[in-house]
Amino acid sequence: MFTIIYALFYFYTSPKSDKAILSEFEDVALTPKISYHNFKNLKYRKLSIVNDTVLPTIVFVHGTVGSCIDFISYMKDPMIYSKANFISYDRVGYNYEDANDVQESIAFERDMLQSITKDLPKNKTVVVGYSYGGPIVLADTTRYKKAVLLAPAVFSNREVMPWLLNLYNWKVTRWLVPPIWKQAAKEKLSHKSDLKIFEKKWNQNSNEILAIHGENDHLVPYANSEKLATQFPKEQFELIQIRRGDHGIIWNRFDFIREQLILCLN
Repeated sequence: MFTIIYALFYFYTSPKSDKAILSEFEDVALTPKISYHNFKNLKYRKLSIVNDTVLPTIVFVHGTVGSCIDFISYMKDPMIYSKANFISYDRVGYNYEDANDVQESIAFERDMLQSITKDLPKNKTVVVGYSYGGPIVLADTTRYKKAVLLAPAVFSNREVMPWLLNLYNWKVTRWLVPPIWKQAAKEKLSHKSDLKIFEKKWNQNSNEILAIHGENDHLVPYANSEKLATQFPKEQFELIQIRRGDHGIIWNRFDFIREQLILCLN
């Protein structure tokens, strides 16, 4: 039973191949494109959909653990794809069969995001960061159409260290941790100290910001967004609390978040 559960966990949480990703779109009339790029000599994968060049673009930044497929449900939803183009990418360390380690640096991730959006019209670009993608979006002070933070992990004193991290910390059990989760553990363990570099400067971001957070989020407590709201004027920062919402809001509160993203495009 343990072997079966472990095998299923390993399979379903591992990054998917290009073929597996493209197969997700076989039931919709879309033409997704997978491309590979280099940033600072590190290779990463990008999933993009251009429905109409005049439409705004939503750029998704995934969390930990995560990959470009985290937002596929949004990218293939007709209520959104009729209004937007999309970019979703694997952060370094989370690519399919990635030979590189996570960079454990918000500054690196911010610069990488800026390289991805550099050719997009900024007044027609909405950047969306989920969980650990939140501080990446916040650290990017480029002026976009809107910045959306979904359950953002943005303050060091609000960081939660799950007991399961011990499986990575203890050398005797580290072999049990799947490769992608080893990357996540490394990023999680260094995230608190990295946040201290940025957390007093979040208000340098001049974008209109929408934060959506579940009140029962035990992985990234709601207090992150609550505290973040105090750093911005009310006319710049909107915070929506999801009653009884947990950390999986991008999946289990899909309809509500889809509605909010559509409003951001207007």
